[in-house]
Amino acid sequence: MKKIVIFVSGSGSSAENIFQKFGNNNNINIVKLYCNNPNAYVLKRFEKHEIDKMIFNNSELDSGKVLDDLININPQLIVLAGFLKKIPKKIIDVFKNRIINIHPALLPKYGGKGMYGLNVHQKVIDNKDHYSGFTIHYVNENYDEGDIIFQKKIKIRGSNAEDLAKEILKFEHEYYPKIIFNLLNG
Repeated sequence: MKKIVIFVSGSGSSAENIFQKFGNNNNINIVKLYCNNPNAYVLKRFEKHEIDKMIFNNSELDSGKVLDDLININPQLIVLAGFLKKIPKKIIDVFKNRIINIHPALLPKYGGKGMYGLNVHQKVIDNKDHYSGFTIHYVNENYDEGDIIFQKKIKIRGSNAEDLAKEILKFEHEYYPKIIFNLLNG
């Protein structure tokens, strides 16, 4: 049985999508949800799912409490799904090439601190780009700079950030579980 954990900060639609895709899988088990925001909607979404949760604050992330918990679980993959904090180097060192993130742009464009959600999509619209998309990448010590695993490029059809966000999210929900499955199964 391959174990994964999911880190989330916000609403959790991607986390729930991943859970639905693998919830009945005999080879992949989502063993824990980690959240750094006690008011995040993801916690409401996951009330109906039987899954362990760890709600932590920034000092617990940095102090090693989260790392100790991860070491105890020893997941094959740590999946960031809308997690907005930088993963500490201590965690990255222990789980090298086992932490992945999804970013709502074609990296290296529109990456870095503060570039998440509608901030990214608004920047794409403001710059009048013809294409956008998303990137799945390994996590390293810098925001959005880890090795790219997969990118999906889409032609921009709408003229506002909200429409672009909805369109990209549909593709993220389609592809993120596939990439997770492929990484776990070689």
